[in-house]
Amino acid sequence: MRDIKSFIVATAFGALTVVSSGVMAQAADGRFLSLTPPEGLPVIPVMEGWVANEDGTASFSMGFLNKNKVGVDIPLGPNNYIEPAKYDGQQPTYFPSGRGAGSFAITVPADEINQDIWWYLKTGDGEMLKIPGRYGESAYELDFIRPRPAGSMQPLVGFGEDGAQAAGLTALMGAHEGTVAVGQQLELAVNVSDPSMRDTSDPRFKDPFPVGVHFNKYQGPGAIEFARHESTPEPVNPYTQDNPRFRFYRAPGANEVSVEGGAGVARVYATFNAPGEYAVVIKADNFRAPDSQEGDQCCWTNVYQKVTVAP
Repeated sequence: MRDIKSFIVATAFGALTVVSSGVMAQAADGRFLSLTPPEGLPVIPVMEGWVANEDGTASFSMGFLNKNKVGVDIPLGPNNYIEPAKYDGQQPTYFPSGRGAGSFAITVPADEINQDIWWYLKTGDGEMLKIPGRYGESAYELDFIRPRPAGSMQPLVGFGEDGAQAAGLTALMGAHEGTVAVGQQLELAVNVSDPSMRDTSDPRFKDPFPVGVHFNKYQGPGAIEFARHESTPEPVNPYTQDNPRFRFYRAPGANEVSVEGGAGVARVYATFNAPGEYAVVIKADNFRAPDSQEGDQCCWTNVYQKVTVAP
């Protein structure tokens, strides 16, 4: 009965907007979630589901829901931690506004798949929320390691222009060599390709879909400002002012790059406003395909670039 009530409350929060994002947060003391005053809403941890990997390990896809209109920082520590402690530190400390589906994954060995992984998260003076990474419930099984109905698969991503590529919710962790000074622009680049197996005799799939690449702060003590690279100038509104769609056009952010043709390199500039250790998450998706979107829990890949910033 408690699970049913928790499901209803979580739905009221709008957290169940995706398929399989089922196990929602409960207050650590067992009480149900309740709305906080308008000046601050909680960041809610979410278990998207679990994946049975071919090597016998299991991966738990984790995400979040930030109901605030602005991003929220929750540093690693007593308000943001994972148990068992050996898995702590993989989670984000910065939560952009809105839904962050599948922002990271925790992979456990075969002999630990039946042990729960708990993510604890507390926003400001709110309640401590926790969510389990739990194996076995068929309703939460994810199979995005296989092609979708129209052939979509997770994009491949590598660091730099020609770094080795991988796919997955936590595909790669890289580190920028040396340090960057506060206020200094740093060029970040990834190479991407879409391995999807689509029927090119279908007119919808005659040409490859672009790969969307998004750069965001993942961890770090300060803010990161992104700027467009010369190779990707800001696109202009493709509609004329007399077209009804003109006013609905939204130009991509400075941290967003569309790689046309399904393969290529995405570049942006990042500037850090405070010294410390940072991680930038780079998410590549093929959401222009009809069978790929966050609501289907597929298809995107996350890689993470660590950066040390000096005063």
